[in-house]
Amino acid sequence: MKFEDAICKAKDLGLDLVEVAPMANPPVCRITNYGKFRYDLSKQERDRKPHSGKVKEIKFRVNIDQHDYRTKLRHAEDFLDKNNKLKIYLQFRGREMAHKELGMLLIERVRADLQTMAHVDMEPKLIGRAISMTLSPLPVSKRKKKFLEEN
Repeated sequence: MKFEDAICKAKDLGLDLVEVAPMANPPVCRITNYGKFRYDLSKQERDRKPHSGKVKEIKFRVNIDQHDYRTKLRHAEDFLDKNNKLKIYLQFRGREMAHKELGMLLIERVRADLQTMAHVDMEPKLIGRAISMTLSPLPVSKRKKKFLEEN
């Protein structure tokens, strides 16, 4: 169909002539409502983007009490259950730096307790006065909650 004929037909129908594939030979056009066309394009673009959760951070200290530890793990499981990535951050203060091995033991304990909910993205690493580790949630079918079921 000729360009002029297509424009006349679109005006008669009260619609717009929208160029769909400009690189094609000949270019492909469609008679449609331009606003609806733009809305559909933006909707397709939104659907194409990956829906990854936010990165949540939980801070630990070397001398953490058992109840505080369990509470933080419950929060960690809750974040992982909502498909958020999790950054475990262990801060050293003062003379705690002399006992880095205690920090590594605590990080390994957290890793072992959360292995049924997540896998490690970034191995535990000492950066300055802190150790950090990043976890990603496992697929829903492979998750097993440990600390949320207790209370």
